[in-house]
Amino acid sequence: MLEIKLQWLDIIIACIVDIIFGDPYNFPHPVKFMGKLISFEEALARKFFKEKGLIIAGFFIVLFNIVLAFTIPWFLLNLVKFNYFLFHAVNIFLIYTTVASRCLKDEAMKIYYALEKSLDEARYCLSFIVGRDTKNLDEREVIRATVETVAENTSDGVIAPLFYAVFGTPFAIVYKMVNTMDSMLGYMNDKYKYIGFFPAKTDDVLNFFPARLTGLLMIVSGIFKYNVIEAFRIMIRDRKNHKSPNCAYPEGAVAGLLGVQLGGDNFYFGELVKKPKIGDKKRELEIEDIKRAVSIMFEAESIFLFVLIIGILIL
Repeated sequence: MLEIKLQWLDIIIACIVDIIFGDPYNFPHPVKFMGKLISFEEALARKFFKEKGLIIAGFFIVLFNIVLAFTIPWFLLNLVKFNYFLFHAVNIFLIYTTVASRCLKDEAMKIYYALEKSLDEARYCLSFIVGRDTKNLDEREVIRATVETVAENTSDGVIAPLFYAVFGTPFAIVYKMVNTMDSMLGYMNDKYKYIGFFPAKTDDVLNFFPARLTGLLMIVSGIFKYNVIEAFRIMIRDRKNHKSPNCAYPEGAVAGLLGVQLGGDNFYFGELVKKPKIGDKKRELEIEDIKRAVSIMFEAESIFLFVLIIGILIL
């Protein structure tokens, strides 16, 4: 029981570290190494496999990377277990690298401030955090893309890694690896539909519960500020209005809380991808919705951490 309490305390400290420091650009972040590894694996797979053979290659990429992502932190933590303080310092650091609330806030606010200067600058800033083509987006589409990204990544980059960290830090690192594979390979276009099949499906499985939990946490965070009953209705009604079985939950929650409409068609790599709408357009999206989405993210994270604090106190 003491180990569980200490793990949860490490999670809380890791989140505080993330909020203070974020992800410095020159910092050798593990996700950067994950990205380089996945890029190498993709190039290697395309060299030896063609067409549907890439499905098998994608399976082995997922299998190898999951084993690697679990084994390295497990081995490292066991290596430093001889020293109490060193162990928890390493554990906090590893958890910290899986959480991205400060980074997500910083990137969203770059777009917010860029919109006050020029649309082209906002499009450029947005291109770093979304997969869709941004060069022809108008102002409202830039705002929509930013709000959607904050909503989706509240699950992918905040609540989901924290959820898995509750069961042990190696599980959070595994989740981060799977999510990185999905973000790099999990597209449905001709280039990635084979090699990205297993990365995308694995990400769907691991995000199944966290996405729904995120939506609920967001709605709870809106008590006294928004119409939470309406937000819950929208989330449940539009939960299938996305190519992902999970993303519509946090996006639906945010759309319902803010009274705006998200979703819709986007261009990816020059190809039009048709998507259904999420939410009701009770009003047009405005630049302040970026700030509101960021606030909802932090409040959902805070509620999750508050539950951990209660757990530490009563266990």
